[in-house]
Amino acid sequence: MSDRNQTCAARAMPRHIAIIMDGNGRWAKARGLPRLEGHRRGVEVVRDIVREASDMGLGYLTLYSFSTENWQRPKSEVFGLMQLFRVFFRRNLKELNEKNVRIRVIGRRDRLDDDILDLIDKAVETTKSNTGLGLTLAFNYGARAEMADAAASILDDVAAGTLALDDIDEQLIENRLYTGDIPDPEIILRTSGEQRISNFLLWQSTEAEFHFTETLWPEFSRADLEKVIRDYCEN
Repeated sequence: MSDRNQTCAARAMPRHIAIIMDGNGRWAKARGLPRLEGHRRGVEVVRDIVREASDMGLGYLTLYSFSTENWQRPKSEVFGLMQLFRVFFRRNLKELNEKNVRIRVIGRRDRLDDDILDLIDKAVETTKSNTGLGLTLAFNYGARAEMADAAASILDDVAAGTLALDDIDEQLIENRLYTGDIPDPEIILRTSGEQRISNFLLWQSTEAEFHFTETLWPEFSRADLEKVIRDYCEN
């Protein structure tokens, strides 16, 4: 997107786009490939779209990488997804840091192997001072779990006497969410044709526009991302 102002003539460029990356399995099945091959291709698209979002000057990009419900998938598929998560960070952290991308990972840390937690912590620490694209990976994430954790945090403070019940309001709850330090998304995008939110950013999406595309995630491209932004700007 060489001219953001021209593309977004009707209203401002969105600051934050959140994506439910769906369709890896269907992409693989249509080609007679194992589901994990679809996930591998999906990781390649993640890398490409993050590059494009950074080049476009997008402020924030949130990607639904692994949900709390994904643990219910076959153990072999979960193992493969964890391996791909490891590979993504080991291969791409240097480039992301050089592109001034700041990485956040939101979700629960339980059930994650220690080496994955180490990779997450290293990525967050390495990029914490960067000022470019804010890349948030929702990993072992569920919006209901997020809200439960926010409520538990508030109740702990009430029990400790550091917070009064009268102090609890919407802003306080929002601040206790995993995303409390970043703006809510203007766009929630889901690929593959499914039109549901799947326990993703339930609180943060109250004012967002929902965009659904038939394109499967492994086929999603810069042109698709530009179209979503153009449609948003023209509405």
